[in-house]
Amino acid sequence: MTVTIGSLTFDHATYDDRGDVLYLHAGERQAATGSEATPEGHVLRFNDRGEVIGLTIINAKWLLQRDHVINVTIPEHVAVSPDALAEALTAA
Repeated sequence: MTVTIGSLTFDHATYDDRGDVLYLHAGERQAATGSEATPEGHVLRFNDRGEVIGLTIINAKWLLQRDHVINVTIPEHVAVSPDALAEALTAA
C-alpha cells in the first residue's frame, strides 16, 4: 500500500488504533537521525541526508471524523482527504 501526501510517497503504513496514531514510512526501515514537529502537531522523521523518511500522524481517525481532512505541513501545507488514508487506517 502506498500513501501520497503532497510531494511525499510512503510505502509502509502502520496504524495503532488504541492510540489513534498512523505511522508512515518511505523505503526500507531505517533509524531516523532527526525529527521535527509540524505546526499541526504531527512528526516528520529525517534520515542523515535530511530526506523525509517518515510521518507520524497523531489522532488520525479523530481528525478525519472531526474535520473530514487532515492538515499537514511538509513543508508545504497539504490537506489529506479521508480517501487517501482509508486503507492505511484499517490496517491495524
